Amino acid sequence: MSDKQDQQPSALWSLFAITRRMIDGVTRGLNMLGTVLILLLVVLINSDVVGRSLFGHPVSGVPEMVSLSIVAIVFLQIGQTVVVGRLTRSDALLTIIARKWPRVRQGMELVFNLMAAALLAILFSSSLSLFEKSWRKQTFIGSIGDFTAPVWPVKLLILVGCAVLVLQFLLSAIKVFLPEELQDKPVQNDDI
Repeated sequence: MSDKQDQQPSALWSLFAITRRMIDGVTRGLNMLGTVLILLLVVLINSDVVGRSLFGHPVSGVPEMVSLSIVAIVFLQIGQTVVVGRLTRSDALLTIIARKWPRVRQGMELVFNLMAAALLAILFSSSLSLFEKSWRKQTFIGSIGDFTAPVWPVKLLILVGCAVLVLQFLLSAIKVFLPEELQDKPVQNDDI
């Protein structure tokens, strides 16, 4: 019976590790896609500048593509920001509380992560109808005859980004319940 109790945290850790590895892999992939999009924007903007300066002819649709891309980049890369702990927030109060009452800090972290997941689930739900509408009506940005681009791909990336963020915040909430020695333990191959 004692052996079962010793194996149970290990089994829970393995399940958590597998889930975290899969979600983190998707998050890293989205982050890389966002980085590629940034590089493409750099090339596009520089091409526009060169086209204007040397040939007197700009690249059509650059402002529209930049405005769509910025939104896409944010939602592609924000999940990785959560993973690496770089999401902007003030934790001065949490640091003070952790010194005297570490359990209270854990409770506050749990509430923060669950509220963030709930808010992002609401954002996902609200954005779903906007995606469906842009898909159904084939909404576009730009001027007919010059440059047009569909809006639905960016709306889809917003949904994907929100879904990944919900999962990342739920993983962070679960992590609060793990024993302290496992909370910051990186996922290793032998954990799965």
